[in-house]
Amino acid sequence: MANIPNSTTTSASATNGQIYRGPFAIMTVLFFMWGFMTVWNDVLIPRFKEAFTLSYFQAMLVQFAFFGAYGIGSLIYYLVSMVSGDPINRLGYKNGVIIGLLIAAAGSALFYPAAVLASYSFFLVALFIVGLGFAMLQIAANPYVTILGPERTASSRLNLSQAFNSFGTTIGPIIGGWLIFTLFTTKTAHGADSVKIPYLGFAAVFVVLAVFFKFAHLPAFTNREGISRGWGALAHPHTVLGMLAIFMYVGGEVSVGSAIINFLGTEKLGGLPHEEASRFLAYYWGGLMIGRFMGAFALSELRGWLKHTLVMLVPVAAFCTIWVLAGSASTLHYGVPLTILLVAFFLGEASPQRMLCLFSGLIIALLVTGMMTTGETAKWSILGIGLFCSVMWSNIFALAIEGLGPLKSQGSSLLVMAILGGALLPPLQGAVADKFGIQTSFIVPMIAFGYIAFYGLYGYRAGRAHA
Repeated sequence: MANIPNSTTTSASATNGQIYRGPFAIMTVLFFMWGFMTVWNDVLIPRFKEAFTLSYFQAMLVQFAFFGAYGIGSLIYYLVSMVSGDPINRLGYKNGVIIGLLIAAAGSALFYPAAVLASYSFFLVALFIVGLGFAMLQIAANPYVTILGPERTASSRLNLSQAFNSFGTTIGPIIGGWLIFTLFTTKTAHGADSVKIPYLGFAAVFVVLAVFFKFAHLPAFTNREGISRGWGALAHPHTVLGMLAIFMYVGGEVSVGSAIINFLGTEKLGGLPHEEASRFLAYYWGGLMIGRFMGAFALSELRGWLKHTLVMLVPVAAFCTIWVLAGSASTLHYGVPLTILLVAFFLGEASPQRMLCLFSGLIIALLVTGMMTTGETAKWSILGIGLFCSVMWSNIFALAIEGLGPLKSQGSSLLVMAILGGALLPPLQGAVADKFGIQTSFIVPMIAFGYIAFYGLYGYRAGRAHA
């Protein structure tokens, strides 16, 4: 089928090599926004715990409600696609994004009555609805980015979009904390009252974005003639194995990040107070942003000298920035994994599957080092893992939906469903930590990244005619 920009009958599987730079730039704004808002959950947890006098378990229901919506929403989407065909193939990716934005706006707006009623249960319902909206956005936006250009550079585009998503997750807690804990907090109002205005702001932004997407000149990529029913994407082994890879990746990444504060608080690591230890999280989560910008350049089709220059400039810029903000000691320690990352990018250049194998192997090596050593060596080994997690999501996602054609959005729904790994593996690591200690508990993400190495070695090509 011919590739006609702005047509509602454009095939999702055929771009004929055309690159939609304008639409892709618009999509990066969307990736930034949902990254920026998702990490506000980390601010809501202590806010609600204090406002409603909750236990830690009750406060953590914030994450359960939000991420549970991903699994439930994706499951519903997949079941509908089995019965009546893939909805996004009928609606188009553009309309799928608009629907996701409006659902997220509705959930955000519900924060206002929840705060007026001072109802924690109401807040959880609102978060669940926001999560449903974000699930729809993920289902539509990730494959949409992969088809806004040649399939061979899909990983590069996803890495760049995810880099802006990581930028949102980096600055989101800073701004969210200031708004909720300082600007909108009053001594006379209920503690949860401080979230009303910020989340109304989110609702307004999502509505504005939805209107903008409605009238923007974006290719819709619908495929009404090729709508299929039945198992669809589940009939492709590389997609099924990709689901498990996403499950393991999200679970492994979140498990490591969730354990860092307690890990740095142990006697072997210097017994850092939680407040001080929490500041080191920026090295872990910021590492994803650094690696994703490098991945976007490394997997692109830029000229060799320009590509290599840009890949090298990213860690150099990160090193200089950390030197200015944190001082020489932290910078020198972080410089070791930064250097390893740069070498790894050149070794895995232009090959998403090779990167998965190599980066997973390096993460396992860092986990073993963190488990077997103490002091600064163990500390920076674990903090450096974020650098190598950076390209995992984009590369797994692109490989798992490659070759699906009109089933891309259905495959996307299955991969988004696998985000549940972030809800299940961290408690498992916690159980291991309770029994054997926090350092030993890193064996859980180690197993997860071992599977990802397998996916990069073989799983991505299972059942396919070509490697």
